[in-house]
Amino acid sequence: MTISSEDRTKLVTLARQTIAAAVTNQPSPAVENAAGLLTEQRGCFVTITNAGKLRGCIGTFQPDRPLGEMIIEMAQAATHDPRFTGNPITAGELDQLTIEVSVLSPLKKTDHPEQLEIGRHGIYIVAGYRSGCFLPEVATDYNMTAEEFLDTCCQHKANLPAGAWKNPDTEVYLFTSEKFEE
Repeated sequence: MTISSEDRTKLVTLARQTIAAAVTNQPSPAVENAAGLLTEQRGCFVTITNAGKLRGCIGTFQPDRPLGEMIIEMAQAATHDPRFTGNPITAGELDQLTIEVSVLSPLKKTDHPEQLEIGRHGIYIVAGYRSGCFLPEVATDYNMTAEEFLDTCCQHKANLPAGAWKNPDTEVYLFTSEKFEE
C-alpha cells in the first residue's frame, strides 16, 4: 500500500480540521469530493502530539464507513482520549499540535506471532473480552524484540499476563500501517 501525497494531505487536513472543531465546540467538517482511498473501508488511527508528548491516539481496525468518515470519527475521539481526561487538549494548543494519521492494512490472523517483522508489523491481541494493540513503530521506538513487543501489548494494552499471546485461546493478528504527518 502506498498512499499518494494528495491523499495524505487530504487525510491529515481532515484530521486537523476535525480536531480544531472538536476543541472549539464547532461542527465537524464534512468529507468533500471523496474518491479512491477516501471511499475505501480501512482501519486507521489518529495520533495527536504536542512537543513530542502524546495528547491523544484513537483508532479502529474494523471500520464501518469509508476512510474519510473514519478519520473524522477517530480525530474527534482522539481529542477525548481517556488517558487525558484530566488534561484535555485546549484551543490554545492547536497551533503546537502535530497530527499523524496511520492507515492500516486488513488484519491477518497468525499462528506464529513470534515471527512478526519488527518495524513492519503491528499487533492486535484478543483474549475473550480483552484486547490490545500496538502500531508497528512501538517496537522500534522502544527497541523491543518480537517477544517483548507481544508481552508488553498483553500486559499494558490488553490487561493480560505476559506470555498470554502463546495461549491457544488467544488470537493474534498482524497488520501493516502507513503513517504520515503534516
